Amino acid sequence: MKTPSVFWWRMTTTTVVLALVALTAGAGETLMRDDFDNQPEQRWRFVSDRVMGGISNGNVIFDRIGGDSIAHMTGVVSTANNGGFIQFRRNIEAPQGALGVVLRVRGNGENYFLHARTRAARLPWHYYRAGFDTTSEWREVRLPFAGFLPSSDRLKGGLQAASIRSLGIVAYGREHRADIQVAWLGFY
Repeated sequence: MKTPSVFWWRMTTTTVVLALVALTAGAGETLMRDDFDNQPEQRWRFVSDRVMGGISNGNVIFDRIGGDSIAHMTGVVSTANNGGFIQFRRNIEAPQGALGVVLRVRGNGENYFLHARTRAARLPWHYYRAGFDTTSEWREVRLPFAGFLPSSDRLKGGLQAASIRSLGIVAYGREHRADIQVAWLGFY
C-alpha cells in the first residue's frame, strides 16, 4: 500500500475547502474519503421527514472514538403523517472513474440506506438507494453504483458517478429506532 496523499477539493455549493484523503491500494482503491475530520458540520446536515409534515426525530453528532472522528446518527423513525425517515447528508461530487461508495459503519442491527441524489433528481423524493445492514462491530460496506435502485420511474439509466450531487445516510421506510455510526465514507 502506498502512502496516503492529500488533495484539495472545492465544493460547488459552498466555499468550504475540504482536505480529503485519497488512498492508493491497488484493486480495492479508495478514490476519495471523508473521515468526519475538519469541521464536518459544515459539510453534513441532518434532515428528517418533519420538513414535509412527518414526526420522525433524531440528530447527528460528530464525535471522537479512540482517536477517530465519527458521525453518529440516532433517532426514532415514524411513518405517521406520511413520514418515515431521518438522515444526514452532504453535497458531493464523485471522482471520475468511481464504481461505487464504500463506508465503515456499525449500528444497532437495523438496515440502513445510502441515498444518492443526482442532477436529474429535481424533486426531494427522487434519488437512488442502496441498503446495507449493521452490526455492533465495525465493518466496511461496499455499494456498487450498479446495485442502486431508483425511487421513481422518472429516473432513467441507472446511477452514474458523474451525475451524483449528494449522498445521505438514511434510516427509512418503517417504524424503528435508528442508531448508526459512520467512521468514514468514500468512493472506490
